[in-house]
Amino acid sequence: MIIKSKRIYITGVFTPAEIEVENGKIISILPYEAKEADLDYGNLRIVPGFIDIHCHGAYGFDTDTADEAGLRKWTKGIVQEGVTGFLATTLTQFHDVLDKALRNVAKVHDADDYEGAKILGVHFEGPYLDMKHKGAQPPEAIVAPSVEEFKQYQSAANGLIKVMTMACEHDKDFALTKYASQNGVVVSMGHSDTSFSDALLAVANGARSITHTYNAMTPFNHRENGLVGCALRLHDLYSEIICDCNHSTPEALNIFFKTKDPDKCIMISDALMCKGFKPGEVFDFGGHDVVIYPDGSAHLVVEKNLAGSTMKINEGLRNLVERALVPFDVAINSCTINPARLLKMDDHIGRIVAGYDADMVVLEDDYSVKQTFVKGKPQL
Repeated sequence: MIIKSKRIYITGVFTPAEIEVENGKIISILPYEAKEADLDYGNLRIVPGFIDIHCHGAYGFDTDTADEAGLRKWTKGIVQEGVTGFLATTLTQFHDVLDKALRNVAKVHDADDYEGAKILGVHFEGPYLDMKHKGAQPPEAIVAPSVEEFKQYQSAANGLIKVMTMACEHDKDFALTKYASQNGVVVSMGHSDTSFSDALLAVANGARSITHTYNAMTPFNHRENGLVGCALRLHDLYSEIICDCNHSTPEALNIFFKTKDPDKCIMISDALMCKGFKPGEVFDFGGHDVVIYPDGSAHLVVEKNLAGSTMKINEGLRNLVERALVPFDVAINSCTINPARLLKMDDHIGRIVAGYDADMVVLEDDYSVKQTFVKGKPQL
């Protein structure tokens, strides 16, 4: 199959070209009009498929609910926003709930007959969090880090846990931080009350990322720099950020992207099961009710604090470019090649390059998705 456009995104540049796809892979990037095209997208932008490494669910499904049909509906639905790969993200819960959730993700992933976006693994957010900065995470299920318990979780997930969010300051002697990072799991600091200096120690013991920067962590102050200061100061450290303009203002997004190494910035949705529904609707969130506000954010009904988002990744891209004034190449990399690098999957996803999976998004000028390709297969 030959796909052509006058604006194909290749390593920071839009260029007229044709993409030759065979057996799910990009086999060649050809000069424009080199061959007769099967699909001609005119002047529409074709960019790499989006990768969301922190998303809890959508369309009424949450990872923790462990419903196979719900997970399949999710993978099939999020291609509408251009997502071609994601990490199914858990929420702090009791052991038996998380065990079932992880087994459900592994079952669907290993069956390999689901449709839509690829399940790249699991983001294990909690239960090893700080109580003060729990955010909307259920406090009754927060526990101290345990290497032995984590081994049980990874076994239930059949090795699919790729990222783990934890408050490393509660990890005695950084035992779990070291174990996870030395066994192929990205340790991401989040929901944390750590100081800047203690965060440095966590990094020295294997932590590689920060979860939803600015939110649920020690803030930046010019005398006490906190975990936010760590995110902004340590350029080798990957850092997620929610780009719905609710969790952080457009100005805060701009500061983040201007300060960080652009190769280490990762856009996430942190979307909940309520994505795809209208404002005012109420959902169960780990045993606590959340409601969608008119701006699309989700808040705990009782405590009122932010619980997550309903943001689509293509909307986040538009927010970054049009509202936060982040250069397009920096913005697009934050949801394509950067998360691929973090997951060490950048040898086959995240770019439009010969030899890579044919995961691509065709964008209208208003950032709406015209078409999504997952391994060369049109989804819309």
